[in-house]
Amino acid sequence: MEELLTLKELLVCGDLPAAMVLVEEMTEMSKDDKINKIFSYSIILLVHLIKQKVEKRSTRSWDLSIYNSITQIQRANQRRKAKGNYLSKLELSETLAEAYNIALSSAAIEAFEGRYEANELATMCDRKEILTEAIRLIYEKLVE
Repeated sequence: MEELLTLKELLVCGDLPAAMVLVEEMTEMSKDDKINKIFSYSIILLVHLIKQKVEKRSTRSWDLSIYNSITQIQRANQRRKAKGNYLSKLELSETLAEAYNIALSSAAIEAFEGRYEANELATMCDRKEILTEAIRLIYEKLVE
């Protein structure tokens, strides 16, 4: 909110160069917020995909969490008026890859009632396969 008030002051004063710098900063802040949301939902998505893979089963709750995470990732990534996405497919893949280790640690606590450490759980599933599945699900849902 403070940035908007400063922007208004700059525009009223006619300081367009400073106003444009502030607009760029606000744009970056907005994109960072979108990326953080996508990152958070990526962790949830990956936790449940990992648990499905290692436990070789699923539950309605896990399926719902996967569905909700996909929906929220798509929603956060979508540019409403300008159309398109905030993150390209490559950037989204990189974000998922960054979230993977956190998701693996969380899945270790939840899967098999917490009997395995994250590094042990990692040997039970293929990281690349999980990440590929996550991207597939996110983009598959966009088409439906």
